Amino acid sequence: MSKGYSDAFSAQSQSSANLSGRAARYASPYAESSGFDLSGYTHAEKIALFNEILQNKIHGISYSPYMDGQEPGMDIPAEQIRQRMEIIQPFTNWVRSFSCIEGHEETPRIAHEMGLKTMVGIGLGEKKEINETEMANGIKIAQAGHADILAVGNEVLLRGDLTEDEMIDYINRVKQEVPGVPVGYVDAYFLFENHPRVTEACDVILINCYPFWESCPAEHALVYMKQMYRRAENVAHGKKVIISETGWPNIGSPYGGAVPSDENALNYFIQTCLWAEEEGIEIFYFSSFDESWKVGDEGDVGAYWGLWDQHGQIKYK
Repeated sequence: MSKGYSDAFSAQSQSSANLSGRAARYASPYAESSGFDLSGYTHAEKIALFNEILQNKIHGISYSPYMDGQEPGMDIPAEQIRQRMEIIQPFTNWVRSFSCIEGHEETPRIAHEMGLKTMVGIGLGEKKEINETEMANGIKIAQAGHADILAVGNEVLLRGDLTEDEMIDYINRVKQEVPGVPVGYVDAYFLFENHPRVTEACDVILINCYPFWESCPAEHALVYMKQMYRRAENVAHGKKVIISETGWPNIGSPYGGAVPSDENALNYFIQTCLWAEEEGIEIFYFSSFDESWKVGDEGDVGAYWGLWDQHGQIKYK
C-alpha cells in the first residue's frame, strides 16, 4: 500500500460517518487499476462490511415497490409503497423513483415524510399521451416540494423511443415549470458523449453504469465503472455527474465474462461504496428489491439485482 494513499484514505475514514476506520484496510496501493482489494477477506468478513456500510447509510438507492406477481401497468397502493420504503429507509439518504403514474406519484411524498431526499423519475416512452400524464404529475410533485431532483426520461435515447429533439423539448418544458429544482436526463454514460445537445439541456448529468451488461468480469468491474464516470465527466462541462444506476446481480446466467454470484455482488457493492466515499461521488445503487417481472425483459438474471429479496429480507447477513 502506498503510504500517501493509505494515509489519505485512513484520515478520510476516521472523519467520515459513512466509513469505519477498518475500511481503510481494503485500500489497494493501485486503486486506479485494481480498486479496493478484498481478496484477503472471508465471505463472512465481506458480509460484515456490507452490513456496516448499510448501517452507516449509502447515498441513494433505486426504489421500486413491486412485489411478486406485480409489474408495470398495475396500480400500486400508497400503503404498499410506504411499507416497502420502511424496509430501506434506515439504510439510505436518497431514493430514486422511476414513474409518476400508477400510484408511483405517491412515492416522493412518502419518502419526504420519512426524511429521505428524492430523485423523481418521469417515465417517458413512445406513447405521447402517457408521457404527458407523467410530465404533468412530475411537475405537480416538484411544485409541491417533494422533488429534490427531477429525472426526465430513462434510457429513452438508448431504446430509440424518442428523438433527440423530442427529448430536449421534454427537458426544457419541465425546467420552465419548476425553476429551482435541478432537472436531468438518465441514460447510459456514453449517450452523453453522443448527444451533446441533451447534455447541454440538463442541469445535472445522470448516468447509468453497468459493467455487468457490458460483459465485464467482476474483478475489473470497478475499474471499468471509473472509466465510464470519467467519460461522462469529460463532456459534462463542469455540471455535476451522478451515477443514477449501477449494480451487480447475485443469481442468473452469465453475461459474457460477467458472472452473477453472491461473492461478485458483495464485492461490487463494497468496492462501489468505498470508491464513492473516497471521491465524493453520488451513486444510486440498483436496486432495493428483487423484481420477478424483469425476467421478461432481461432473462433470468433480471430478477436478482436487489439488496433485499422480493420478500423484503436482506440478502447478505
